[in-house]
Amino acid sequence: MKSSQKSDVIKKVGGLSVMDKLMEGASGFPGALKRGQKVEGTVTAISKKMVLIDIGAKTEGVVSGEDLAEAYDVLKELKEGDKVSAYVKFPENDQGQIILTLKQAADENRWYKYKKIMEEEKEVDVMGLEVNKGGMVVKIGEIRGFVPTSQFGERFLGNMDSLLNKTFKVRVIEVDKDQNRLIFSEKLVSDFEALAKKGVALELVGVGDKFEGTVSGIMPFGVFVTVNVPMKDKDEVAKVEGLIHISEISWEKVEDPNVMFKVGQEVHVQVIGIDKGAGKLNLSIKQMSGDPWSDIETRYAIGTKHSGKVVRIAPYGIFVNFEKGVDGLIHVSKKPADKEFKMGEAVEVFVENLDVKARRMSLGVVLTEVPVAYK
Repeated sequence: MKSSQKSDVIKKVGGLSVMDKLMEGASGFPGALKRGQKVEGTVTAISKKMVLIDIGAKTEGVVSGEDLAEAYDVLKELKEGDKVSAYVKFPENDQGQIILTLKQAADENRWYKYKKIMEEEKEVDVMGLEVNKGGMVVKIGEIRGFVPTSQFGERFLGNMDSLLNKTFKVRVIEVDKDQNRLIFSEKLVSDFEALAKKGVALELVGVGDKFEGTVSGIMPFGVFVTVNVPMKDKDEVAKVEGLIHISEISWEKVEDPNVMFKVGQEVHVQVIGIDKGAGKLNLSIKQMSGDPWSDIETRYAIGTKHSGKVVRIAPYGIFVNFEKGVDGLIHVSKKPADKEFKMGEAVEVFVENLDVKARRMSLGVVLTEVPVAYK
């Protein structure tokens, strides 16, 4: 073919050659699409059975069947002419159609929507589905979320069952698409006014102050309590949350706070610290009563005899309790060879040694069958 003939074939159209136009269009053909590929297009038709989207290929993309139901949140806001993102489900079916899905786009839209709702601090309605140890599973639209026990207002603490199968208002407090976490707070709605005064209330609280509070959550490391702080106007109160660390529950060792507390329970607490940055209080129950070790050297002087009860048997010795918060140890090396101890058994012992700083007491067993001079 002569060069003059070539120039006739490759004519310019709108600044591009016909060949350029063909190459440009080829990228939009179904063969150029891949399953799972994200595409952008314009909605050209919406019906009960399908949605047609012009994605620039030789045929329009089709969303139909179960993909319509899964994308309900997106579709209810769509109209013809809208721009939309979709994903390729099948580049070409038996009828030569490009099958698209809006499910992934719908999921992305939901997470974006709830993140925006959270940022704007708007209230939304959820339906209570089930109560578990940590809180309540709820449903909003077609997805599920969670309201932790600590995020229920005072009126529902210990009474979350009353919200099952009912709609109630919440605020979004966490949106995590990667972890599939959508967390809500009910108390930011029902206790909003009292919580809004929290900053002012913290300025009125001092270390050593005592309050009545309500258990709002129980964790392995401690107990969350919401206290009512009286404001300067005595008719008003502010709600401030605090934590009783497990070490501040009792002078005795606490293994599991769930055994001692339940959500909604009323407790008396004392403030031992104020975290204004976090807007929380550090609380204590055990500080409400005196430290039994404060005068231990007087009441349990070395050499004195006491009656106690076996509360724990360990490979290295036997623990004996005398009163709340005061235990001693009979080391295994001090255990009489012919003596076997039982849980709850009453024993007579004497104090061999005291370590007040470490709160440790070493004990010896009083043997009644030996001479009185024996300690």
